[in-house]
Amino acid sequence: MREVLDALLARWESGEPTGVGTVVATFRSAPRPAGASMLVGTDGTAVGSVSGGCVEGAVYETAQQVIRSGTPVLHRYGVSDDDAFAVGLTCGGILDVFVERVDRTTFPDFAELATLVRSETAVALATVIDHPDRTRVGRRRLLPAGRDATGTLGSDRVDAAVDADAAGLLASGIDATLSYGPDGERRGEGMRVFVWSFAPRPRMIVFGAIDFAAAVARIGTFLGYRVTVCDARPVFATRARFPDVHDVVVDWPHRYLSGEDAAGRIDARTVLAVLTHDPKFDVPLLEVALRLPAVEYIGAMGSRRTHDDRLVRLRQAGVSEADIGKLSSPIGLDLGARTPEETAISIAAEIIAARWGGSGRPLAELRGAIHGTVTDR
Repeated sequence: MREVLDALLARWESGEPTGVGTVVATFRSAPRPAGASMLVGTDGTAVGSVSGGCVEGAVYETAQQVIRSGTPVLHRYGVSDDDAFAVGLTCGGILDVFVERVDRTTFPDFAELATLVRSETAVALATVIDHPDRTRVGRRRLLPAGRDATGTLGSDRVDAAVDADAAGLLASGIDATLSYGPDGERRGEGMRVFVWSFAPRPRMIVFGAIDFAAAVARIGTFLGYRVTVCDARPVFATRARFPDVHDVVVDWPHRYLSGEDAAGRIDARTVLAVLTHDPKFDVPLLEVALRLPAVEYIGAMGSRRTHDDRLVRLRQAGVSEADIGKLSSPIGLDLGARTPEETAISIAAEIIAARWGGSGRPLAELRGAIHGTVTDR
């Protein structure tokens, strides 16, 4: 929902009811992840996507019906070998899509949700998407981190069970459908609850305010990261040179990273791109970075000669072989990149492959699902 949040808020504020279709579960080679949403307005306009185009038409029609009826529905879209175009999902995947009406009456707390998400405050939204008692379908509970929850899913027992599970999903930044008994029984079935986890955006910190940094920062922003550019040289680290990033910091890279870690602003989703390729900057920085307990990715730019010299210096500084093994250097995948923009794509490709367990090989050379999970690889 994050990608359509602003459009939905504008319609909510105007009093316009909106049909919202959300992917709540995926199976096999589904094209969009759980949490992807599509909006349908009363004027017939559509925003967002639940399948990259495969079943948008069917969801569009359902959303129009839901706007009129006010009754939410849960549909499964898939294909069979003998009728592959029955619903248009030709990729071979299966999607569960929950379609609901959102307006000031059905979702009075939506403005609060939007405010929390915009302020980078961690918040989970739990919605009943299936239940034997149809009057419970569509009930919501808003769970801001560190604050009291609002709304109820039907009973104290249900709320307690979902609160506990949603806290874990929020900590990991995962959207998921949870199953319970009708009154929140852990081993029961019959009730399904979808949890959106609006965790703060993951961070990308780009060290070295060079031309390549500008390209990497742009693609990092495009991928949804909160991007910071850090350089000790004030003549290069300027807002004018990096107008699209969230933060431009003038500081010694190792000192800045140590401070961010001490403040608790570095976590397992953080990406560090070291583009300085100058030992007086990158060796002290990598000494700090490689010893961090958990980050998603650490990459360092430089030639193979620079890389070899860097490894010697890191070993002389006492960095262990296990920690050195965390380093991706030279940075990026082999795409034959030449320009800063092409190099940024190669770096982004390596980051994505590291996150999802991709091989970096052409899909034409591989077998199995294209939109796989980490365990599928």
